[in-house]
Amino acid sequence: MQTEARVGVVLNSQQKQLKHKQQSQIGTVSQLMAGGMAGALSKTCTAPLARLTILFQVQGMHSDVATLRKASIWHEASRIIREEGFRAFWKGNLVTIAHRLPYSSVNFYAYEHYKKLLHMVPGLESHRESSGGNLFVHFVGGGLAGITAASVTYPLDLVRTRLAAQTNIIYYQGICHALRTIITEEGVFGIYKGLGATLLGVGPNIAIGFSVYETLRSSWQSRRPHDSTVAVSLACGSLSGIASSTATFPLDLVRRRKQLEGVGGRARVYKTGLFGTFKHIIQTEGFRGLYRGIMPEYYKVVPGVGICFMTYETLKLLLADVTAKL
Repeated sequence: MQTEARVGVVLNSQQKQLKHKQQSQIGTVSQLMAGGMAGALSKTCTAPLARLTILFQVQGMHSDVATLRKASIWHEASRIIREEGFRAFWKGNLVTIAHRLPYSSVNFYAYEHYKKLLHMVPGLESHRESSGGNLFVHFVGGGLAGITAASVTYPLDLVRTRLAAQTNIIYYQGICHALRTIITEEGVFGIYKGLGATLLGVGPNIAIGFSVYETLRSSWQSRRPHDSTVAVSLACGSLSGIASSTATFPLDLVRRRKQLEGVGGRARVYKTGLFGTFKHIIQTEGFRGLYRGIMPEYYKVVPGVGICFMTYETLKLLLADVTAKL
């Protein structure tokens, strides 16, 4: 084992078992810390672009055609600064961090454990070193990890969307007030509005993200083994973010709009299920309506996912060194 090799200590059988148990516990904490901090840092750095994405995604719900034609990133950014102030770009960022810390922790931790479980499945164990077997494990493990993390932390994600979507009229005063108001006005299930679209989108999104990231990183390191780990993680993470966002953006847009249904007593716009909502958007806004806000999403996801993977890999190495010295 790595720690024993570093300190040069030969342990007997009982000591090895105890040491392995301690490492597993420390490893779990390290993974949770690395994942949570990586997600929080990434979201804070890209919060202005994340808010612009949300505002664009929900424009079609209550806006007329003329308003939609005027929409542009610069126009919307200027409006935020003019009407709400520069700090408004980080509106809802506190709940974003409150959501992202547990979400990223569970996501990365679950991914590592789903990978181990999948490698134990009969038939996959023999293909452990093959690219096809590894791709399957990364895809399925990533999808299951995303679904697990999204299910656990969904109410915070909904609150974050509603806080970020507020402009001049402040309906929700904060995280606790938003949760109480939603439960009072819309019932307990109100905090799970849009969960179906979320789970349908987050599984493929995380699966594609992890698959592309692991595949690109493995290929890069096999060809250029001496390149910086940080640079490789940043580049591969950015490309994986573009791929996953492009594939699942329409589902993310529908999720946001479902989350905002009935806010402040407004009339419901989408009275059908998931596919009916897709149909309504295409009929009223055209196919391009499904990708409303994709440009700020790209601008966000390239540094955002890159920073997330880079921070995660860097913290894992640092925490591993600290663990080894204990």
